Amino acid sequence: MGVLFSSPQVEFEIIRDKWLEGVAELGRKGVFVGGTSVTSFESKFAQYIGTGQAIGVGNGTDALYLTLKGLGIGPGDEVITAANTFIATVEAIHHTGAMPVLVDCEPDTYLLNVEQAKAAVTTRTKAIIPVHLYGQMVDLSELTVWAEKRNIAIVEDSAQAAGARMNGQMAGSIGTAGCFSYYPDKNLGALGDGGGITTSSNSLASVIKKLRNHGGEVRYQHEIPGFNSRLDPMQAIALELKLAYLDSWSAKRREAASMYEHHLHGIGGIVLPKHRNDESHVFHLYIVRVESEVRDKLRKQLQKKGILTAVHYPKPVHRTAAFSYLPYDEGTFQNAEKYAEEIISLPMNISVTEEQIGQIAQEIQAVLGKVQV
Repeated sequence: MGVLFSSPQVEFEIIRDKWLEGVAELGRKGVFVGGTSVTSFESKFAQYIGTGQAIGVGNGTDALYLTLKGLGIGPGDEVITAANTFIATVEAIHHTGAMPVLVDCEPDTYLLNVEQAKAAVTTRTKAIIPVHLYGQMVDLSELTVWAEKRNIAIVEDSAQAAGARMNGQMAGSIGTAGCFSYYPDKNLGALGDGGGITTSSNSLASVIKKLRNHGGEVRYQHEIPGFNSRLDPMQAIALELKLAYLDSWSAKRREAASMYEHHLHGIGGIVLPKHRNDESHVFHLYIVRVESEVRDKLRKQLQKKGILTAVHYPKPVHRTAAFSYLPYDEGTFQNAEKYAEEIISLPMNISVTEEQIGQIAQEIQAVLGKVQV
């Protein structure tokens, strides 16, 4: 039996005919950059998230970078984020010229430790980037109020959490801005690269729209030095079609997570993810932990059975060669460093079945030992 780790190809088949019709229409019009396909999706996504504006950009990394640039962040500034995020979060900070300041994750949810983030604030802190990691939202209800009093921007890294909602608010609608990746395997994924920014700040949106398009919203009117980071209209067509399915797909992912909990419950030597049992987790990834000594053995056994797994992420940011210049010794972030040796991402997508999850559980039990009584 083979089990897909993610399922962009399954999602493609669902939207295929309408997407091809949309692309054919683009071809007839000859509008291959910008146009109504992009503005239509931006409008619908802003409405879905509940922000005044949504701005399409080239990819999720650009979404973070352009947002920080739009906030005026640069050399001499500091931006706080999680040590256990995907490296793109910290790359975006680095390339503004600001200093990335890392904090550890919570021991049970793997989310940013908010109290440590607050403690890391200095007079140079201009922004905090809470990462809604693996699809689960950081509780920002108190942090946003705290940060606003100190004139610190909250930039939500919502790359993995499109569709998550907490206390009636969507991921990407709570902070100063939300940043999304539309990479194909994301919960709202394009058929190639793509990214988006949501905000209700018209002034910030105006700057970002200029930055993404060579410094001006009108062709050949270059008001500031900009970049070239635009959402492709063919991707926008796919994203608008998929957006209509996002809530039902999120429900399927939560159902799959419940199936995992049912089948993995009671197996010794495995730690299941902690969550709030509500819509604040959309399970972009389903992460479990095992002892580091058996992780590779378990992954190889699953692979032999056609069950693909992954590790998100093998090293915390400060242990990568790229960011070895940061002033953090090994052991600084104990949770992030320990968990990087133990985490496994199991197959999670809209097409995984209970039968497949049951077999995955059997294979895990065969490696880890008998069910605890």
